[in-house]
Amino acid sequence: MPNRILSPTVPQAPLNAASLCAWLGAAAPGDAITYHRGALARDICPQLKLLEQDERVRVACLSSRALKLAEAGLLHLVQRRHGFEDFSYIAIARPKPRRNATALHALLLKEAA
Repeated sequence: MPNRILSPTVPQAPLNAASLCAWLGAAAPGDAITYHRGALARDICPQLKLLEQDERVRVACLSSRALKLAEAGLLHLVQRRHGFEDFSYIAIARPKPRRNATALHALLLKEAA
């Protein structure tokens, strides 16, 4: 496993779905970024109100986009446990496929609209 996974990039500003896609576009295979730290399922649960609504929506959209990118074969999603209900959620760039790049781009633009 590459050393890059051991110390993923932690963004300075809060990451959102668009900035995750921008990062992925510039990332080399094996590059990693932490897109959330905490307990994701609990953090986005509206009933628990652990995050403000705007932050909760941002994190939910971001995690949803990360999952869709992983399902499209562009990312690996991993977690690193730091302690009780304390995880780093890490996206690792995979090699970019040469085919269907246009179709994926169209899908992401459609979702953004």
